[in-house]
Formats: sequence, C-alpha cells, structure tokens
Amino acid sequence: MASIAAERSFFLTSVGKKYIMAASGIIWAGFVAGHMAGNLLMFVGADAYNKYGHALTSGVFIYVVEAVLLSALVAHVICAVSLTLENRKARGPQRYAATPNGAKAPHPGSTFMAIHGSVILAFVILHLITFKYGTYYETTVDGVVMRDLHRLLVEVFQSPVYVGWYLVSLVLLGFHLRHGVYSIFQSFGIKNRQMELRARTIGIAYGALVAAGFLSQPIYIFLFNR
Repeated sequence: MASIAAERSFFLTSVGKKYIMAASGIIWAGFVAGHMAGNLLMFVGADAYNKYGHALTSGVFIYVVEAVLLSALVAHVICAVSLTLENRKARGPQRYAATPNGAKAPHPGSTFMAIHGSVILAFVILHLITFKYGTYYETTVDGVVMRDLHRLLVEVFQSPVYVGWYLVSLVLLGFHLRHGVYSIFQSFGIKNRQMELRARTIGIAYGALVAAGFLSQPIYIFLFNR
C-alpha cells in the first residue's frame, strides 16, 4: 500500500505530470500518424477510403481505442493546465519582468504550446462533430453497405471557411507535434547535446510530415475536386 501511495504522490509532482504528458503525447502522436496515413487512401479512390473508414469504425475494438485516446487526451490537458499554473505561480511577480534572452530564453514552441493546444482541442471537437457525427451518406463497396465518408469529405472541403480553419489548425498541430516530440525526449532524459539535436530534428521532421499529410486532403479537394 505504501508503494502505491508513493507512486500516486510521484504522479502529482511536476516531474510525474511531465511523465504523464509524455506518455499521453506518445499515444496521440502515434494515433495522428496512423490516421494521417489512412487518410491518404483518399488519393487511391473513394472505395479504398470508405473501406478504411468502415474498418476503422467497425467492431468493438474501436470503443477500446476511443477510450484510450480520450483518457490520454484528458490526462494530457489536465497535466498541461496544472503545470502551466504551477509555472506561473512559481514565477510570481517575475512574469512581468523582461523576458530573458540568449540561452536562457524560452523556446518559442514552449511559449505558445498552450495556445496551440487550445486551438487543437477545439479543432478535434469540431472535427468529430463534422465527420464522426456529421451527415450520414451510404454506399456499397464489394457488396458491403457502409458509410460514404468520401462523399462527406468532398462536401465539407468545398467550404473555403472550413478549409481555412483546417489549414490553420493543422499548421499549429505541426508546430505542437514538433515541440511535443522534442519534449518527450526531454521528459525521459536527454543526456547530451548530440541527442538533443537529434530530438529536435526528429520533432521537426515528424511535425512537418504529419501536417503535410493531413493538409494534402483539403488542398487537393478544394483546388481539383470541385
């Protein structure tokens, strides 16, 4: 019992919360990469895309995945808010002083992570409303009746307003992932300068790749599938 209590106490500390954020970040980073890759099936064709969507949402496994993702998201947001408040409280009146320069200056990605996160959270909610709970069209692929997500996708990305919102959100997601992936390495202990540079490179490459993959959909549909 003492061991369990100690573990609980650890996860209430700043270091423990950073571990939770790192672990939940890994879950979501893996999910968005897989989701982005699956979405690229749109370029293969409507049937391929709809079969992917049908496979993704069929069976009980989807409920397990959704439960894990929701738990990770809630934990990530709670820890992020808690750490932000702790940092502000620790700085006290100093937060009104001049921002340090040079090596001690805060990383721009770190400074705006809360803004990124808030916009991305709003985007996720709107994305679910639009696609998961949006208009239901039906189609038949290989004799199987399924939801026509491709039709909904093309319909939604005809709107300049939605496409603009999508582009801004996904660019911010790229920046969020870039800094987030780097922060995961930090949380689990970057021990030298060489590893730090590699972590930054991985973060930049990952964020750019995921954002570009997602952005290819609305841009292509809006410009060439009207």
